[in-house]
Amino acid sequence: MPPKLAEIVDEFRSAPRDVVLEMLLEYSDAVPALPPEMVGHAGMEPVPECQTPFFLKAVVAADKTVTTWFDCPPEAPTTRAFAGILAEGLSGASADEVLSVPDDLYQQMGLAQAISPLRVRGGGAILARLKRQVREQIA
Repeated sequence: MPPKLAEIVDEFRSAPRDVVLEMLLEYSDAVPALPPEMVGHAGMEPVPECQTPFFLKAVVAADKTVTTWFDCPPEAPTTRAFAGILAEGLSGASADEVLSVPDDLYQQMGLAQAISPLRVRGGGAILARLKRQVREQIA
């Protein structure tokens, strides 16, 4: 797992349950703005498993570093927090590091005890689609 993401996972895992939701809300503000060419979701993949409209795109550069973009409305802070966690945790990560992220990331963070199973499944779908995009580009 990329070091930045491992640090975020550890922070959540060790946080008291009543603080986890506050931490999630902080990450909902960590989603970088889309570049102009992606506004309107051009070239982005929808994640229909999410309850709210969610779009993502991963690009693997020649040096195998991965750049990610996410779009989710501000009215969906929990789902947007998943994007913020991935955006921050995967910043500068290699394709191999992204692919090594455990599929049960959100359960490892202890989020299954703080948010609904439906939201955790949505977060898992976001990660699965992101990893699939990376796999397809390095194949």
